[in-house]
Amino acid sequence: MLGNYFYHQIIRKTVIAFGTLFNDIHIQHDDAAGNVISDIKVPIAYGPRQKFLARITQQAELNKATQITLPRMSFEITSISYDSTRKAGITQTFKAKDVNNNQMKKVFMPVPYNLGFDLNILVKQQDDGLQILEQILPFFQPGFNISIDLVKSIGEKRDIPMVLQNISQQDDYEGDFATRRALIYTLSFTAKTFFFNHIAQTPEGLIKKVQLDFYEDSKPRTAKRVQRYTVLPKAKQDYNEDDVIDTADDLLIEPGDDFGFTETSTFFGDGKEFAPNRGVDI
Repeated sequence: MLGNYFYHQIIRKTVIAFGTLFNDIHIQHDDAAGNVISDIKVPIAYGPRQKFLARITQQAELNKATQITLPRMSFEITSISYDSTRKAGITQTFKAKDVNNNQMKKVFMPVPYNLGFDLNILVKQQDDGLQILEQILPFFQPGFNISIDLVKSIGEKRDIPMVLQNISQQDDYEGDFATRRALIYTLSFTAKTFFFNHIAQTPEGLIKKVQLDFYEDSKPRTAKRVQRYTVLPKAKQDYNEDDVIDTADDLLIEPGDDFGFTETSTFFGDGKEFAPNRGVDI
């Protein structure tokens, strides 16, 4: 199981998707007459809030322009935990078509995990923080779905809920008048994402034959088969363009095509059994 290299970049994609939600938030400042005198796009970056607070508090001159200015936002992953409420069967699989070569691949059901995020809003003025909050909160009730291409090779896109869990406020205004104030709003989110295992390739793609044998009783050692039911795909179009739809076209059916079925029943009295590993009756 372990040892097959794969990297779907699901955590990275989820982090990017989360940050993108908040990368176009603005605040405005008005004069006494109510005219807009400034429109500021609030920058956002990945990293812990302590890093940005340290850069702010280490500034010696309050009026000197620096790289770290307020308002700004930061976000970071705070936890990764398994979500048993969304668990699927561990042996369940489904087939998906490779977007590059149209080959069918076997995919195990994804494993549900929750990624915890903290979005930190750092402002100097209370009104700046309230403006930012009011541009975020109406969209989370308490979740907001965002579509993420989790496994690009098979076109596996899913809507990942970003659920707002908690909001807290912190005012770091302590000390004398020379101390710079930083109001911090922290919004805690949970991203309900999925992790995919190694994508195994299945060249056979489509099940081309279903065979079922019926026996006269349920005793495996003495029971004799009496009937075989077989189902084969039947083409609905002329694949080889020979002006006739026959068994040659049946062999050319591809996954995703519209096709019918050929059903046959055979009755036996020979006492033989079908050997799956050899594909013959013995």
